[in-house]
Amino acid sequence: MRLNSKVSIVTGAGQGIGAATALKFAQEGATVAVCDVNHAAVSAVVAACQEAGAQAVGFTLDVTRREAVDAMVANVLERYGRIDVLVNNAGITRDARLQKMTIEQFDDVIDVNLRGVFQASQAVAESMVKQGAGVILNASSVVGIYGNYGQTNYAASKFGVIGFTKTWSRELGPKGVRVNAVAPGFIDTTILATIPDDVLAKMREQVPLRRLGKPEEVANVYAFLASDEASYINGAVIEVSGGMSL
Repeated sequence: MRLNSKVSIVTGAGQGIGAATALKFAQEGATVAVCDVNHAAVSAVVAACQEAGAQAVGFTLDVTRREAVDAMVANVLERYGRIDVLVNNAGITRDARLQKMTIEQFDDVIDVNLRGVFQASQAVAESMVKQGAGVILNASSVVGIYGNYGQTNYAASKFGVIGFTKTWSRELGPKGVRVNAVAPGFIDTTILATIPDDVLAKMREQVPLRRLGKPEEVANVYAFLASDEASYINGAVIEVSGGMSL
């Protein structure tokens, strides 16, 4: 198993890509700290990870609250003695056109998608540097590369995550810590549940593979990047989009 005994934290792990990533890590032998704002979802994913044979612990966590992030990291270190992987998956959308977007919509997305990534990464960085090894994986998006109509706040946050990734890979790489980002395209998660069928059909048409991605297909990339098989990949932004940017 490629992640055998690696102690991993996954934020936003209550559903979608985060839940698939936590379960994939468990199946690959990792110890998994499942973090999400939804307590019931955390419990369900922890149970699924344990059923897969992994050690797993859950935290009801708001990544915008620094004291809560620090407490979670301290708890994981106390339990397991190290942190090998952080997956910064927590993210939200609050879409609106530029002229219509409220300050609250803008701030909410920046707080979770950008500040949350910064806070979780800063919280684990020192322990990873001390042990001379670690992996930080950041959830960007194809929107963070190419932009998207009605997503000023989301695009800014996901562009910012790429900036974090490039900067931290330079800062932490010499200390044995790799930092990479994954940029999913259209993935079939609950976020798409309210989108009309005709809009979903148009989305599929934009993808050369003519389908939406599955959360597990993104989780597979996270698992590879977290593993020693990706030991010379640092500062990369890997699209998982079915080729929609071609």
